[in-house]
Amino acid sequence: MSDVSRLAGVSKMTVSRVLTDPALVAEATRNRVMTAIEQLGYVPDRTARSLSSRRTNFITAILPTLTNANFADTVQGLAGALRTADYQLLIGYTMYSLSEEERIVRAMLARRPDAIVIASAVHTKATSEMLLRAGIPIVEIWDVPEHPVDHAVGFSNYEVGRLAARHLISLGHRRIGAIGSAITSDATDFRGESRLQGFSAALREAGISDGSILRQSAAPSSYDHGAEALSTLLRQAPDIEAVFAVSDISAVGALMECQRRKIAVPGDLSIIGFGDFDIARQCVPALSTIRVDAEMIGSKTGELLLTLLESDDGAALPAQSRLDVGFELVTRETTSAPKI
Repeated sequence: MSDVSRLAGVSKMTVSRVLTDPALVAEATRNRVMTAIEQLGYVPDRTARSLSSRRTNFITAILPTLTNANFADTVQGLAGALRTADYQLLIGYTMYSLSEEERIVRAMLARRPDAIVIASAVHTKATSEMLLRAGIPIVEIWDVPEHPVDHAVGFSNYEVGRLAARHLISLGHRRIGAIGSAITSDATDFRGESRLQGFSAALREAGISDGSILRQSAAPSSYDHGAEALSTLLRQAPDIEAVFAVSDISAVGALMECQRRKIAVPGDLSIIGFGDFDIARQCVPALSTIRVDAEMIGSKTGELLLTLLESDDGAALPAQSRLDVGFELVTRETTSAPKI
């Protein structure tokens, strides 16, 4: 800062004002300071400022995986909304492990983020206690739990499963199955499990057996998982007419397995996924799916955080809120009425 002040011909206090509240500094002076900063390659040290203001301008985003395009879109929407207020993201990923989530939350809180965004509504007791006591905004995303830790932005995964089942039933299918990941001590996709539970409930309400819902292999979903799970399902129920996969990735893997086995889709087997990934639109035949606006989840979360963090009257803000962004059925070429 001393070097910048000498080069710009101003005091260190003026440099500080340009960095913290530029509106207080005359435009000509401000331009000289910014030119000096650029010439020197000066990067302000925010540590002291964060100690006095109790703000770090970092927000933590904790995701189950970094390989899922939908989570990437959510982070893009979140970062875009926060960028307008100069907030940066610290990202951690759990690989669907509750114990790893606990470790990451503990590590991130030690770095004093201004808020935490977490793509989960199921936590260990220790994680829940840390989040409740953090004293900063917490937003759980990709679900809308009835009782969020603080705030939630997402949709009902249970209702996603119900919609998938109702779509297949409406086409006339009666021998219906589903594929998802197993519930394990190491890694569990609780959102995918909630979709399976909603799917099962809708089948039973229609008087259809839910005995062909398969939970196989640990999360996350993969093309291999979809292919292997479909193979298992066909061995168990060779007369299956329709299948719901809790992720488009697994659904495409199942579709590829059908092509290897010369099973016509949708002529012999209807397939529907979830997520509306790019590959769902480009595979042949194009995949029927349930779409969620992943980027909007991120942008709405960012807008909520800015309201919470920038409000002058925190008492006027809701203590807890749930924003349901909804979802929609996208019918393409992999679902149709069964052969008569």
